[in-house]
Amino acid sequence: MRLAVTHETIYRYGTPASSAIQTLRLTPRGHDGQYVVGWRVEIDRDARMRRATDAFGNTVHSFTLPGPLESLTISATGTIETEDTAGVIRGQVERFPAAVFLRDTPLTLADAAIRDFARAAAAPEGDRLALLHTLAAAVKERMTFDTGPTDAQTAAASAFALGHGVCQDFAHIFIAAARHLGIPARYVSGYLYRPDTTAQDAGHGWAEALVDDLGWVGFDPTNGISATDAYARIAVGLDYLNAAPVRGTRYGGADETLEVRIRVEDGGPR
Repeated sequence: MRLAVTHETIYRYGTPASSAIQTLRLTPRGHDGQYVVGWRVEIDRDARMRRATDAFGNTVHSFTLPGPLESLTISATGTIETEDTAGVIRGQVERFPAAVFLRDTPLTLADAAIRDFARAAAAPEGDRLALLHTLAAAVKERMTFDTGPTDAQTAAASAFALGHGVCQDFAHIFIAAARHLGIPARYVSGYLYRPDTTAQDAGHGWAEALVDDLGWVGFDPTNGISATDAYARIAVGLDYLNAAPVRGTRYGGADETLEVRIRVEDGGPR
């Protein structure tokens, strides 16, 4: 599949900000099943963007802007060719041993309720792949998708107790449960092509877990499936904060508003 992506992040300030610092993880990497045809990241200001690679291998752009700033627009656009690999990730350099992805973070710490949930999902006998599919389906069944009650700082345990959340929360719960069972797992940020709608107000998040003889495999507990060619993979980390598309801070600039506009479209024949 050829996916055409446009991602705009627009900040507006009620009073001008004196400066802003931003870190962007908006650039995909290629691997078996994902080929980046073309991609660019831009801002609507005259500033030098520094490009680097973080500890997880993600491509990172960062910049500092002096004020006064009444608004700031960050855009990423490009085309990615994908293949359905049943979620299996191959052809990418792994910078850390798998054991690193057993490490808990504040967003992925399993409390007693998630630990009990993980053990119940693992109860049927089967291999690791089957267990992870069962776990993803169990998260989907247990949780209700709801954009209201959680935010980027909500921990897996809090979202699980609420029983409501967004894709980020579903992924964090899956990761927390998998790690409790001794399975390395990590967060993935990216995009999901939905044939019924091209305009979206947020990117997508899912998880990857390590499976013997297969390697890293993508699981989307929000939809209860493994990642397919409808998924464009951008960044990975221990949790959402390691893979967030846009993170930053500002000085001054009261009454900030944020608008996100995303379009993921069928880019036509390959």
